[in-house]
Amino acid sequence: MISESTPNAAFRGTKVPIEFSVQGVTVRGTKYVPDTPARPLPAVVLGHGWSMVAGGDLEDYAAVIAGRGLIAITFDFRRLGNSGGEPRQEIDPADQIEDFRCAISFARTCADVNADQIGVWGSSYSGGHALVVAAIDRRVKCVVSQVPTISGYQAGLRRAPHEQAVILRRTLEADREARFAGAEPGMIRTISADPDVPAAYPQQDSYNYMSAEGVRCPSWRNEVTLRSIELARAYEPGTYIRRIGPTPLLMIVADDDGLTPTDLQQGAFNEAHHPKELLLVPGGHYSVYTDHFSTTSTAAADWFAQHLSTPMDHNTDCQQGRDL
Repeated sequence: MISESTPNAAFRGTKVPIEFSVQGVTVRGTKYVPDTPARPLPAVVLGHGWSMVAGGDLEDYAAVIAGRGLIAITFDFRRLGNSGGEPRQEIDPADQIEDFRCAISFARTCADVNADQIGVWGSSYSGGHALVVAAIDRRVKCVVSQVPTISGYQAGLRRAPHEQAVILRRTLEADREARFAGAEPGMIRTISADPDVPAAYPQQDSYNYMSAEGVRCPSWRNEVTLRSIELARAYEPGTYIRRIGPTPLLMIVADDDGLTPTDLQQGAFNEAHHPKELLLVPGGHYSVYTDHFSTTSTAAADWFAQHLSTPMDHNTDCQQGRDL
């Protein structure tokens, strides 16, 4: 795994706690401001994947991007980590997309940010969010989508044998009816070292990666609501990819990804309009964070530095958030 101190130790600048409101709920994160005399600067908003929170390798990516002279903003999605919201540990892709868009609005209120030069970075589940946000929000001028979810339905079909899929379907149906009757949301572990314990991500590589990141991120919890899985099965961010261009798109794909299948990612990339670029690295889903962190973080930083223009004066559009 990447050492927590390595990219951040090389970062020359200031890390500022931030917060902003989304539908009355407080979202919290960090703004990385590089030591550079030029102001205002382009900014990149970064969100992590399924159930993950800020504090671990999300900060490492932000530090590398900020090291190129851009402001980087990380945050926890609502209901996760240090952000507010109920029910806890609920992962709703529509709400997380709104969090991303509000993080963009927050960035545009910052006096040191060039409001006309905002990029977004997402990975895994939020890699799908990044595709959607770039497609529907023209304030986004550049996007990096790493090992993204393309089709929740298709990926879900491949992850479990038919018998397990039937059990999961019945579990989700029972949870939906229980919630309708007034019960609290049912929960499931995200990962488990015991193959006999039900988990949203039962793969060994998921356990290895998430448990290691959990050590770095004290606010991470090893559970999600069952409804989160139901919502994921209906999530189809790949359908938005043809709407991204002419916003520059970099997709980073692992060539042996069984979690967000490689062929689905490559097929979606082929449908995207130019300008676009594909970086293919060897290994499984989590190799982009571990074996290839230097390659993937540098490629993302280069892409943003190339496509986000030089700073210029701007007028902010709202004043709903603040540095702390």
